[in-house]
Amino acid sequence: METLIRSASKICTALLGAAAVMAAMAASAAPLAPSPVQTRVHAIDGHRVTLDMYPAAGPLRGAAILSHGFTRSRHTLAGHAQALADAGVLALTPDLPCTFDFRCNARALAALVGMLRAGGAFGVPVDRIVLVGFSAGGLSSLLAADTPGVVGFVGLDPFDRTLSGETERLGLAAAGRLRTEALLLRAPPSRCNDEAVAAPWGTVLPVLWRDELIAGASHCDFESPTDWVCRLACGAADPARQQRVRQGLLDAAARWLR
Repeated sequence: METLIRSASKICTALLGAAAVMAAMAASAAPLAPSPVQTRVHAIDGHRVTLDMYPAAGPLRGAAILSHGFTRSRHTLAGHAQALADAGVLALTPDLPCTFDFRCNARALAALVGMLRAGGAFGVPVDRIVLVGFSAGGLSSLLAADTPGVVGFVGLDPFDRTLSGETERLGLAAAGRLRTEALLLRAPPSRCNDEAVAAPWGTVLPVLWRDELIAGASHCDFESPTDWVCRLACGAADPARQQRVRQGLLDAAARWLR
């Protein structure tokens, strides 16, 4: 009986040891789990701005600031931000402080770029930053895309407008001066993108990498996640079209944040 007990004890010890080794091997082979999203409040260009920070999984490649559309919020770009974070990019989604003032939002974005480069507020300094903007957020991001440290601009079905007292569209004028490389991902004309009002940007951007029109896309396909409010106003979203938008963002990160 004692011999059987000793044999059983040895077998159990061996099995436990093997299980520990296998667990260690699995842990070392498993991908790095993303850090929890952090909601923070910062004073930026004289405004109190709430933003979500998505820490990069693995070695940090750079940063991206994703700006939401008119009357939308930082939550409507959470999916894109998490995908970029999973690819090694520190992603920030701020609630833009100025509803109607695109230049005000651009100044806030430029100040946020400066904070990233300084490093104190968000950890180590980041010297390569991409600005991503959906709809009206695309216009604000374009206006800030000449800020030092910005290495790329992505417009997600962006919006443009002519301000009171001016004759040229605000974004079109800025696009013609921009020396930062740009990617445009656009939907066909609709009321929600003001009949593709920003499409002419592609004809004047001096360093245009790609201008991609996604056939059949609605304005909502460029958010992640979108919601019933957008779908009611602008049409249904489609997973295949949304994936094309997501892939465009990942392509941009691979190109500009090596």
